[in-house]
Amino acid sequence: MQLDALNEFAFEDSEPPPRVYGLDGAVVIELHGEIDLLAYHRMAPLLDPITGGPAATVIIDLSGTTFFDCSGISLLVRAHRRTTARDARLAVVCTHPLTLRILRITGLMPMLLPVATLREALATE
Repeated sequence: MQLDALNEFAFEDSEPPPRVYGLDGAVVIELHGEIDLLAYHRMAPLLDPITGGPAATVIIDLSGTTFFDCSGISLLVRAHRRTTARDARLAVVCTHPLTLRILRITGLMPMLLPVATLREALATE
């Protein structure tokens, strides 16, 4: 197999890009598929302008994710730091048991306070 073919295979982007939209004054970022190291490098430049921007509330919706590893944790911590540095709020929507387990094991549950729905994320202050 040629090197070009290997590179094309290794960096094939089968996951849809994050969906970003406004909802009741907040900015929602829907992540989909696998949140791994490749996704981190793809998504961080997309999330940085939003998490560092003017929105008072940023919601990261993990409802569409199928895999979440330490790179996903790094992405959430980065987003949290960027929003709280400018006195904004980050909310996380997550119901996936394995992702919630990772958040518990890493001790990030109290910091990120994941909720089950977008409505809960909007209501939480």
